[in-house]
Amino acid sequence: MTAPGRAHRRSVLGTTLDALTMRQVVAACVEAVDGGGRLDIGVVNAAKIVTMRRDPELRRSVLDCDLVLADGQAVVWAARLLGHPLPERVAGIDLFTELLAEGERRGYRPYFLGATPEVLALLVERVRRDFPALRIAGYRDGYFPAGESAGVAEEIALSGADLLFLGMTSPKKEIFVRDWGEATGAKVVHGVGGAFDVLSGRTRRAPRAWQRLGFEWLYRLLQEPARLGPRYLKTNGRFLLLVAAGLIRDRGRLASSADSLE
Repeated sequence: MTAPGRAHRRSVLGTTLDALTMRQVVAACVEAVDGGGRLDIGVVNAAKIVTMRRDPELRRSVLDCDLVLADGQAVVWAARLLGHPLPERVAGIDLFTELLAEGERRGYRPYFLGATPEVLALLVERVRRDFPALRIAGYRDGYFPAGESAGVAEEIALSGADLLFLGMTSPKKEIFVRDWGEATGAKVVHGVGGAFDVLSGRTRRAPRAWQRLGFEWLYRLLQEPARLGPRYLKTNGRFLLLVAAGLIRDRGRLASSADSLE
């Protein structure tokens, strides 16, 4: 299946993004499941864009996805500033819940891979409560060695899952999707990162107002300052420098073009 965003792709800070709305992405997922196709979905925020520049394996794994979406509001703002606007932020956790709702309506079977056994149990309990008609194909925690990946993929394939959600950290989830996504037999494969922690209740998500202002990262930082502080300081600072450098390059090109016309 050809991803619907191919004709609407944007290059932002060296990363290719699909300029799609949430509604368009969900429609593409439905088409993949119902039409016998498959979609691997990758999402990026400011931190991941920075990390991808120094981690070739992560970069390749993300850009090999059929759809690459702007998970962070900062990425949407940067795209607009650099002249490559995106219609909206498509947060991975929001797409996750939208697909669960769509799966309940259409009879799709999800499989949950990732997190600790305790978090996973809480997630499954929450999903069963919020989507009672949803048929869960299966679930497994994310703490398995790379050498067992083939067996995990086979387990998912045998479950008959239509949707596979990976609640694992980067780059483990991106590498699993790249190497084993097709072997799972799932029609839609979506790496949701920390969404399992949020939906399980283990981590609180920022209120809507904070999300709209692009301060979701700050809300997370306030919950875990010791763990996230150094990382956010480094990655967010580098992201701002990348945006500034991009703006300077664009102005330089415009100035050169103006000079050539004189």
